[in-house]
Amino acid sequence: MYSIIIGSLLISLLHAVIPNHWLPIVAIGKEEGWNLAKTSRITFIAGTSHVVSTLIIGLLLGMIGSKLTAQIEDFSRIIGPSILVLMGLYFLRQHYIHHHFHLQQDQVRKKGKTAIIMALVTAMFLSPCMEIEAYFLLAGSKGWHVMSGIALMYSVISIAGMLLWVRIVYKRMLHLNWHKWAHNTGIITGLVLIATGIVSFFIN
Repeated sequence: MYSIIIGSLLISLLHAVIPNHWLPIVAIGKEEGWNLAKTSRITFIAGTSHVVSTLIIGLLLGMIGSKLTAQIEDFSRIIGPSILVLMGLYFLRQHYIHHHFHLQQDQVRKKGKTAIIMALVTAMFLSPCMEIEAYFLLAGSKGWHVMSGIALMYSVISIAGMLLWVRIVYKRMLHLNWHKWAHNTGIITGLVLIATGIVSFFIN
């Protein structure tokens, strides 16, 4: 159980700093003349939309995990951790074939002000965080209290992290190579998933 919680925490923290979700909002906000307060409000709305779609899928997977645990004896001990390892390998593969899924800034820019906000919210809703979903599947095998805890932790860290980074970047308090950071998150995500899966084999 602890490996699932720690893995979920690491993925949530990583997800919060991935610039693919929030950096385009800052760029569009600067171009549209939004102040920090408006940029933060739109980030909060778009981030909440993203979290909601992620939780919908996650809770459904959690229910599936709960049912599978009741029917398959080795689900939480062998099958669940194997899913984490396979997902980790998938994200590593996606990194090396250079397939990254993120908000298309140029497409959003072409719209009017109201349409821009709607496009941002819709785009975020339609791009749930798939990295965390395997943890919901495993959490379902541990009970609703674990699944609820992961859902709350993921939601708070993701939205708070997005708002924090928007503020930092908007005020130019930190200069990083954001493309390089976004490019390498696939490796970090994959390794965290694989490590959690391996640990779960031995600590269950």
